[in-house]
Amino acid sequence: MGNGYHLRGRSLLAFVLVALIWGSTWFAIKNQIGTVPAGWSVVWRFALSSVGMVLLARVRGDSLRLPPGGQKLAMLIGLSQFCLNYEFVYQSERYLTSGIVAVVYALLLVPNALFSALFLGTKLRGRFVLGSGVAIAGIAMLLLHEVRLAPPGAQVPLGIALACAGLIAASVSNVLMAGKVARGSGPVPLMAWSMIWGTAIDIVFALVHDGPPAFDTQPHYWLGIAYLAIIGSVVTFPLYAALIRDIGAGRAAYNGVAVPVVAMLLSSLLEHYRWSVLAAAGAACAMIGLLIALPGRAQSVVSEASPST
Repeated sequence: MGNGYHLRGRSLLAFVLVALIWGSTWFAIKNQIGTVPAGWSVVWRFALSSVGMVLLARVRGDSLRLPPGGQKLAMLIGLSQFCLNYEFVYQSERYLTSGIVAVVYALLLVPNALFSALFLGTKLRGRFVLGSGVAIAGIAMLLLHEVRLAPPGAQVPLGIALACAGLIAASVSNVLMAGKVARGSGPVPLMAWSMIWGTAIDIVFALVHDGPPAFDTQPHYWLGIAYLAIIGSVVTFPLYAALIRDIGAGRAAYNGVAVPVVAMLLSSLLEHYRWSVLAAAGAACAMIGLLIALPGRAQSVVSEASPST
């Protein structure tokens, strides 16, 4: 019994920590925008994350060698997850509050399941379809609220399009991580190489799109980079992996519901997000839809895949 209580306590602590950290990273990203071109902020973040993930692999005693095809897979994950996904996220938060972007990303399970059915042959269940429909309707209400409150000239539709593009990129990465080569690779070494490749691609993108390297000398900027890179990636990755091991991928996936709740609370407190009946109803529908959909979604799609932040 003692071990059971210890396991439940450890799992609860891991669940809460991951939800709080990942829920807060959306706001941390918001604070990175404006002082430095987004492309270079993404570079600095994942350059530091790459170093941290390599050190984590060494501490764990993991070999950094990947199986045949592993480097190609890592390159594709780096492109989709650590380049396209984050470039779109950072750009979308120029036009939307961080909490709204987090709620849009809570729909990650929808393209995950659709792509899995298309490319991996998994089945979609009725409960998943129903829950997804309710969640999408709720998020549409939240986005309508954003459009209504936007000042003249605000490019809210562009922010929505960017967030959706990032969502698709993140989902492609998740499905890649559900393939045979990924299952034969150690998760930490694969993530380390994916971040290394992603950082290299981010550098090329930043040079082309944003010009010469740029950074902010203010301490708060680098504290934000360190928080996103180390706490938001290197610390939470093994925590979430342990959570999956202790309670299973299906239950751990409920973290995807907790994260946007945390993000919306922070957005309300720190970004002065203005609620309305429409927004409240939309948020409620989105969360209820996710709760309905999660148990019935295609289980072989990285249901343990972490949120994208």
